[in-house]
Amino acid sequence: KDTDILAAFRVTPQPGVPPEEAGAAVAAESSTGTWTTVWTDGLTSLDRYKGRCYNIEPVAGEENQYICYVAYPLDLFEEGSVTNMFTSIVGNVFGFKALRALRLEDLRIPTAYTKTFQGPPHGIQVERDKLNKYGRP
Repeated sequence: KDTDILAAFRVTPQPGVPPEEAGAAVAAESSTGTWTTVWTDGLTSLDRYKGRCYNIEPVAGEENQYICYVAYPLDLFEEGSVTNMFTSIVGNVFGFKALRALRLEDLRIPTAYTKTFQGPPHGIQVERDKLNKYGRP
């Protein structure tokens, strides 16, 4: 959906792990997956919150490397929190044993989510005045 946060991961699976399994593991581990049983899992349907690996492409010229595209529903993230978003997407997934290597290559954040960020509390001009920085982004 155009309201999902989209991530592109470069994945190198461990020998014997198919790319589809690696992509699904990245999507699960970076959204609702866990290595232990959580008593709250039965309280709600995880389908609303789980990340989905929707496409896998081999990396040209690289053996056993793939770009896995993962979509995350906005309901998974706290509004206005970059920390929450990045912790969810890249927090624990990089130590996943099914992967030999993993790198976040690209991230698309939809307008609906960026509008939840308040920005500087006083506006850009006050921030420029405080920092004495003008004529640049």
